[in-house]
Parts: sequence; C-alpha cells; structure tokens
Amino acid sequence: MKFVAPWLYYSVMRVLMFAVPLAILLSLGFWPWAAAVIAAMLGLCLSYLFLGKSRESVARDLYQARHPGKEPVNPDSEVEDQALNAEETTNSERESKSQ
Repeated sequence: MKFVAPWLYYSVMRVLMFAVPLAILLSLGFWPWAAAVIAAMLGLCLSYLFLGKSRESVARDLYQARHPGKEPVNPDSEVEDQALNAEETTNSERESKSQ
C-alpha cells in the first residue's frame, strides 16, 4: 500500500465532498448559485462528520512542521488535568478542615 500524505488525502476528499453534490444538483436542474450553496453546506457537514481523523492528522503534521522537536499539546487533556487537580485540592482542604 502506498503512503499518501495526510494533507493530500484530506484536500482531495474535501473537494470531492463539494464537487459530487454540486454535479448531482446541477444535473437535477437546480439554479447554479443555489446548487453551489447547497453543495458547500453538504460538503462542510460531510467533512465534519467523516474526516475528523484526517483533520487531526493534518493539524498534527502542521504543528510538527511549525514547531520541530516539540510534542503536540492536547488542550482538552490540559483542561481536564487542571479540573482534576482543582477537585483534589478542594477535597484535601475539606478533609484537613474537618479533622
């Protein structure tokens, strides 16, 4: 199996998710401007639903190209860690006050 760059796969899939609905809508006789708007909305929704892993892969590659040698940071895990630390601190303060 050949390796395809994540950005290339993601870009081609995004174009296809716009072009295929556009071609179908135009062949059904929709006005061109209406077909373009509908195809753009469909393409956006489809890419959001089905290209999540590809989007994350492209974002990770861009980050690594921009910041060589650094590990990518997951903001969700940092927020979660901060919330857990705050909860542990609050619980330990409550325990020390009750004793």
